[in-house]
Parts: sequence; structure tokens; C-alpha cells
Amino acid sequence: IVTGGTRGIGAAIVRKLLGSGCAVVTCGRQAPDALPEAEGRVATFVACDVRDPAQAQTLVDEVIRQHGRLDTLVNNAGGSPQAVAATASPRFSDAIIALNLMAPLHMSQAAYPHLKAARGSIINIASVSAQRPSPGTAIYAAAKAGLLSLTKSLAQEWGPEIRLNAIIVGLIETENAELTYGSEAAQTRIAASLPLRRMGRGADVGDAVAFLASPAAAYVSGAELAVHGGGERPLFLEIVAEEAKRQTS
Repeated sequence: IVTGGTRGIGAAIVRKLLGSGCAVVTCGRQAPDALPEAEGRVATFVACDVRDPAQAQTLVDEVIRQHGRLDTLVNNAGGSPQAVAATASPRFSDAIIALNLMAPLHMSQAAYPHLKAARGSIINIASVSAQRPSPGTAIYAAAKAGLLSLTKSLAQEWGPEIRLNAIIVGLIETENAELTYGSEAAQTRIAASLPLRRMGRGADVGDAVAFLASPAAAYVSGAELAVHGGGERPLFLEIVAEEAKRQTS
């Protein structure tokens, strides 16, 4: 299962797993116009609002009915619009926490007995926002930080039958990158500021998921795998460089 796997990073994860020979079920609140496919395999879609524990259970039950087993759960669904923390409504904050923290818990609980039987794994898609200040998305960042803590705690509680890991996703190009990163010129400057001189791609995250789900990661649990191209450069270094240049010019 890959939650929220019909577009963006989720779709890239689905395509990677399909290409690796997996049968993949994804979900969302509404069916997309087209489902991800790779190597002649197409994902299956089940409508589900993962914030609702009952719907999460129904999704898992349907997967077991169709396939008889469950080996991997990827809690990918998440996100948040920009919101000023001083005026964000309680309803907004509850919704962001429900999607980014509680939904992975609901899905993990529903999948638990089947993953335990299969000695499977859970992979939680987190964010660099969980590890650095994120003004404008403070509630989202707090929820993702909670997801990292949840990952480590459940790895302790559910081992050895189930492995749990998190991927810390950095700045990623998606089909709607301009909504997050602005103009093409802005995206070029952002890419140039990263150690690997490019923004991430969904396929980079898909590759990390495939590794963590595979026997190659058999002794990896409770881990946080950073897929961020080396991380964002601290702003103070740019200020120091600009001031030094100004004083010598």
C-alpha cells in the first residue's frame, strides 16, 4: 500500500515499486484520471480518506481480500498549505495533524497483524521540515517531527516482526513545483544552492523506498534516511559572504 500515490512523490514511489515487480494498491479521496504504471503493471486504486480510522481499516481489508497478504505500507499521504501560526484556526491545525501524523498511525494499526504475519515493513515519508524551523508551516513541521518519533517508537515496539523506517524528504521537483518554490528562475537558484546542485526528484524517493522495503535493508529499522541532496545551506553563511564582499568592494 502506498497512501496518496496518485500524483507527485507518491506516484513516483508507486512506479518504482511496480517496476520492481510489486503489486501496488494506492488510495486517495477521489479516483484520478489515470493510475501510475510501470513495466506493464498498473496500480490498483481504492478510495479512502486515511484520516478516518474506519476507512483505513476498510482499505487494508480490501487489500487482503484482493491479494491475500500485505508486505509493505508506505505512509506517503501528507502536506500542508502555508498558514500563519498566529491566526491558524483550530480546525486547520487539527486537519494537518490528522493527515500527517494520525493517518500514518491509523494505517499502521490497521496493517499491523498482516505485516506481522508477513514480517513486512512500514516506511513513513517525513520531511526536512521535521528537523529545521519551518515558518509558515509550523503545524505541518510539528506533525512530521511527531512522525519521526512515532517511527522510532514503533520500531522498538513492533520488532522483530515489522521494520519501521522514515525517509526525510528534501526539496523535490514535482509537477506543481512552482506552487512551492516559485518561478523557474527561483527554482534554478534553489537547485544551485544545494550540495548536489539539483533539486530532488520523485524517483529519488522511490529508490529509497524500494531499498528500505527490500531484503537489502533487513537490519535497518528505526532509521531516518535523508534524501535531501546534502541539505540546505545555512542562511548565515550567505549573509557573511555578502557582507564580506560588500566591505571589500
